[in-house]
Amino acid sequence: MGEVLSLSWIEFAGRPRNLDWRSGDVRLIVTADVGPRILWASGVDEVNHLAVYERHQGLTGGASYRSYGGHRLWTAPEVPERTYEPDNDPVEVDEQGEWTFFRTGTPSAMGLLKSIGLAPGPAPNSVRVRHLVENAGSTVHEVAAWAITVMRPGGFCLFPQPEFVPHGQALLPARPLVLWPYANMADPRWQWGQELIQLDQTAADNPQKVGAFVSQGWAAYVRGGEIFLKQFPADPSARYPDMGCNFEAFTRHDMLEVESLSPLTLLAPGQSIHHDEVWTLLKLSAPPTTESDWRRVLEQSIDGV
Repeated sequence: MGEVLSLSWIEFAGRPRNLDWRSGDVRLIVTADVGPRILWASGVDEVNHLAVYERHQGLTGGASYRSYGGHRLWTAPEVPERTYEPDNDPVEVDEQGEWTFFRTGTPSAMGLLKSIGLAPGPAPNSVRVRHLVENAGSTVHEVAAWAITVMRPGGFCLFPQPEFVPHGQALLPARPLVLWPYANMADPRWQWGQELIQLDQTAADNPQKVGAFVSQGWAAYVRGGEIFLKQFPADPSARYPDMGCNFEAFTRHDMLEVESLSPLTLLAPGQSIHHDEVWTLLKLSAPPTTESDWRRVLEQSIDGV
């Protein structure tokens, strides 16, 4: 495990109360003014992998949802009155052993409480991120925890295809690949490889979105030689939202989201669900040039975590 080197309060992005969380080679900045929201994630390069929107810097309060950027916790499926509940109020910070949690102080209109927890990861360049959704209301909700990381423009997302098996040896499907009504498979931002699927982030205005059940449990965002690698659970016996997705990627002109989802759960009053990710922050001096090499490098990084 990495060791937490420091926890200190700083000003950041027009906000006075932000926790500068450091463990090994990883630095995260989490605001306590709204959220829970992680606004900065960097490794040894000290370059923020996350997109943060200047138009919302310093704003708090109000009943309208704001896209602050960074990393957030939503609930799936995407039902506007529940999913788009604003996270404009201060959060409570609670240290529990190796974990530091950032919690909404009062339940939302739907009766839900959300928390994001941080703990040192299994390697110096990694961090564990826990997402908690608690039903503090009086109504049963069928929801999944939806962990959404908003990446800076100018990169591309990679996630793995199932292992190739010849037709005569594999008669049943390997996994769902889910497309939204506005997804255009002929858009040049897509690269449908045999080993990896790639979605580029460009200045194109029309959004694109893809979802899948990724049994390998990882996806990455690459920008130059900087790599943000996300690992997440994949339970083939569970029922996931959005036609069976534990992973989704969405892009538009100003960002790309790397998303993972927990299984759907009937959340009764007083119950909670949690969904864990491991983030690994990498720097490559010579990025691979083929999809086979990309897959090898990323999977070796996972094995080393």
